[in-house]
Amino acid sequence: MDSNNDWRQRLYIMVFQSDTVAGRRFDGILLLIILASIVIVMLDSIDQVHQNYADVLAYIEWGFTLIFAIEYGLRLYCSPKPLRYAFSFYGLVDLLAIVPGIIALYYSDAQYLLIIRIIRMLRIFRVLKLSPYLKQANYLMAALRGSKQKIVVFLVSVCTLVTVFGTLMYVIEGPEHGFTSIPKGIYWAIVTLTTVGFGDIVPKTPLGQVISSLVMITGYSIIAVPTGIFTAELASAMRGEQLRTDCPACKKDSHEPNAAFCSRCGSNLFHKLE
Repeated sequence: MDSNNDWRQRLYIMVFQSDTVAGRRFDGILLLIILASIVIVMLDSIDQVHQNYADVLAYIEWGFTLIFAIEYGLRLYCSPKPLRYAFSFYGLVDLLAIVPGIIALYYSDAQYLLIIRIIRMLRIFRVLKLSPYLKQANYLMAALRGSKQKIVVFLVSVCTLVTVFGTLMYVIEGPEHGFTSIPKGIYWAIVTLTTVGFGDIVPKTPLGQVISSLVMITGYSIIAVPTGIFTAELASAMRGEQLRTDCPACKKDSHEPNAAFCSRCGSNLFHKLE
């Protein structure tokens, strides 16, 4: 019984801990297998390669699926809390690396869903000790949370504009010029407002062309608005994070985001940035 527990412990260290020699080696080999599997899926999507090597690629892919299934089983076996791992982010991604291969037995095109295995490459951050850099993502998340309401108001305003412009173009241009319905007009307004301009629907009447010009000018005017909102919130989040450091004089923390001086001793909170 002790030998069995000892084996599970050693297996756990190898499979889950990347700060050991065995763990780094295991994760390194796993990443190479994931990368090779992704390359096989991409090659199989090329028609000429698929026609000539479909069977060979299928056998290789089944081999990869079997390896990932065994790995997933080992993780469940040696994990102290199997259910916690199974429903964790990496546990669900590991499972999704296997499921498409099984679905492909009944629906052949499902094999291309195996490209989701690229998400497993996120393990490279753990293997290469890059996890401290991922903390910088907190700035982005804070900026998104801070700008959420402003962006929602902006999107509602844009939706209102494209609905109005799309309806106007449907009334003015009509089906004979390609505006067969209000949704079609809204589609044209979205394409024009975002300055994409596919050109599949073009206004023909002078009034329609005038409205089209207004839509394009409006698009150039508002397209940078969400970027500005997000940038301002990002700068505020980064400054707020810097101000959450201890006061250099009295070591007080948790200052207000707009504070320039310590509320306890009055010391300058910005001298660290100089």
